[in-house]
Amino acid sequence: MLRNVRIEVSYDGSLFHGWQRQDGFDSVQAAIEDGLAELLDTVVVIHGAGRTDTGVHGLRQVAHFHVDTRLDDDRLKHALNAHLPAGVAVRATETCADDFHARFDARGKRYGYLVQTTRHRPVIGPQYVHWEPMTLDFDAMRAAAARMVGEMDFAAFGNTGSPRKTTVRSVTHVRVVQRRERFAVVVQGNGFLYNMVRTMAGTLLAVGKGRMTPDDVSAALEARDRKLAGPTAPARGLALLRVLYDEPTFRGVRR
Repeated sequence: MLRNVRIEVSYDGSLFHGWQRQDGFDSVQAAIEDGLAELLDTVVVIHGAGRTDTGVHGLRQVAHFHVDTRLDDDRLKHALNAHLPAGVAVRATETCADDFHARFDARGKRYGYLVQTTRHRPVIGPQYVHWEPMTLDFDAMRAAAARMVGEMDFAAFGNTGSPRKTTVRSVTHVRVVQRRERFAVVVQGNGFLYNMVRTMAGTLLAVGKGRMTPDDVSAALEARDRKLAGPTAPARGLALLRVLYDEPTFRGVRR
């Protein structure tokens, strides 16, 4: 009997040309769809909660697909993982309502941008972190981060690259979290423009270096001018941390 299954996926973005299937390029979507085809001997189309670009990682991306199989959720997870390439793994599977849609039912996303602040270049896992050896003013960065919270027009932080009806978004929090020689910019909101989180991270780094002030951030937002915001930070530091839904998801599911 055909059922709707949602999955929680982790992947190393440095090994794929983004989430979305593209002819001639390795993508996370294609890897999972090809794995399902090998496992079930049928074509299965999966729908992700959102696209991530080349080099951007996923810790808890969510997707769903309709499938007819006798495998229960846990067996399906293990069997599918056996058919996936290195760099992508299904963390959890869960049969859900027939009308659940990973993208359209999502009410928000949480991203993290990781930065290493050592004097030396990172030699272990450099594809997962942006390196910034300069001394940073974290108080100024946190003050600037507060200017990015709220429902407003984020045109200054969105690069051209995808169609959009409006550049207004609601950002519920932007936090700068320090851990010894690294820090993360954690951003949560109801939706994001193309490269918006990376530009927010790049802008906060510019503030930390003294090249911009919190008032400059407010001015860029008010002017809705991309040229007034900071640079777009490299993709390797960004990871999709979680997709948020109104209904509980993957609670009590073995990972």
